[in-house]
Amino acid sequence: MMGNDVILVGLFGFIALYIVVKVRMRTRRMRLAAEIARAGTSPLSLVGRVVVTALGIVGVQWLVMTHSDNQTLKWVVLAVPALVSAVAVVRTLTVTGIEPRRRNGGR
Repeated sequence: MMGNDVILVGLFGFIALYIVVKVRMRTRRMRLAAEIARAGTSPLSLVGRVVVTALGIVGVQWLVMTHSDNQTLKWVVLAVPALVSAVAVVRTLTVTGIEPRRRNGGR
């Protein structure tokens, strides 16, 4: 090999190593973020979020139903939250994949 070829091979090797290190670091950060998100979702916290969101939706619906004469607006205010909740329920109840069972309880 010529001198330039050795330099190019070394440079490409360094770039490949840099990419591998960056991908591993990003994977670790993503795992850490997922673990933090999982830990922050206690049942009490979820119930609080659901109640606050439901109160907001009911409040907007009540305002529109009592203070508006527009029938289309009333239907939209009633239909949009129903569609959003239907999507959430269907996603929750739909099985998208089955994880294979592993021996010895491993991941």
